[in-house]
Amino acid sequence: MIFQKAHHLKGEVIIPGDKSISHRAVMFGSLAEGTTEVLNFLQGADCLSTIDCFRRMGISIENTPDHILIHGKGLHGLHKPGAILDTGNSGTTTRLISGILAGQPFETTLTGDASIQKRPMRRIMEPLSMMGADITSLHGNDCAPLRIKGAPLHGIHYHSKVASAQVKSAILLAGLYADDTTKVTEPTVSRNHSEIMLNYFGAHVHTEGTTAAIHPEPRLQGQKVCVPGDISSAAYFIAAGLLVPGAEILIRNVGINPTRDGILKVARAMGGDITLLNVSHNGEPTADLLVKHSSLHGITVEGEIIPTLIDELPIINVMAACAEGTTVIKDAAELKVKESNRIDVMVNCLNAMGCDIVGTEDGMVIHGGKPLHGAVIDSHMDHRIAMSFAIASLIADGDTRINGSDAVTISYPNFYKDLLNLTH
Repeated sequence: MIFQKAHHLKGEVIIPGDKSISHRAVMFGSLAEGTTEVLNFLQGADCLSTIDCFRRMGISIENTPDHILIHGKGLHGLHKPGAILDTGNSGTTTRLISGILAGQPFETTLTGDASIQKRPMRRIMEPLSMMGADITSLHGNDCAPLRIKGAPLHGIHYHSKVASAQVKSAILLAGLYADDTTKVTEPTVSRNHSEIMLNYFGAHVHTEGTTAAIHPEPRLQGQKVCVPGDISSAAYFIAAGLLVPGAEILIRNVGINPTRDGILKVARAMGGDITLLNVSHNGEPTADLLVKHSSLHGITVEGEIIPTLIDELPIINVMAACAEGTTVIKDAAELKVKESNRIDVMVNCLNAMGCDIVGTEDGMVIHGGKPLHGAVIDSHMDHRIAMSFAIASLIADGDTRINGSDAVTISYPNFYKDLLNLTH
């Protein structure tokens, strides 16, 4: 797909449902008793993989244009799937469902696409094995495919080396089936959607500092879940509004959970004009975001804020390329094990567009302010790379061709349509 510079960018956009929350609504609804209704569910490939996996384990899930209805069977209502569970490109599905499968009375094989089969799974295999599960990497490389033999589980207190909501959630979900309280302590707090939603469904999760604890064998009840717009998807329109001269964009109903709002903090620290309107604090906090073109300047992004914006770092790189001065990103080695090695890909592709950017072991250094020009971009079938360079093209001279542009279906199927509507 070929993209060109934007000369006009104004209007409103309604962001699709949050990917993390959509995944969890299906999982927790499947483990609850009764029916769960999910509104504004993200109809992206990753979340559809989660639906498929639970259908294969005997859960009736109705997917209509208006809502998702999940007819849960309780904590012990899943049955052995008739074939291998395929999680597609979804790391969230793979890691979280492993925690659930660890406590089942059956054996399951879990796999995904080529990207998933390269992503590190030792980070969940280790704690789940400590709890009593039998998990084997079939290729012996600590990656999927995984064979998971469920077993009686024991409560543990696990000290995670990484601040990862996927690791934390996998352990907490296994803790539903344990014989005692299960605790996870992280170096810094990762996104807390699992803790919020598990309590909403009737579980007993307590947090103190960077430790989350769950009590076993709750009786989960089906609920109505209204999924807010995904701030990770909103980030591309935030960047577009800040970067394109004269732009003004109103982004509706965006989740602003404080464990996810690092993009807002960074954008404002760089000089971005972002106003929060219609703020709501019912369950997951939400707001409308009014974004206006701004002159940005470089900053340092490091430390505890990194887990709150790890998925937004590619688009932050684009913002930094257009900002005056130097932006330094540290403590982000996790970028190497996403859908692609996002450090290498962002460095190579932004350099191809004329940016002065250098990769480091745990991030990058961007000397901003140089004019960008069109280039041929290889997305590596990484949805966040494709969307980031679609935004970069809006302020670049000449044509930008993005190979693998359809990767956006993973998280935002209508991304290009929504972007195009703002340019007319």
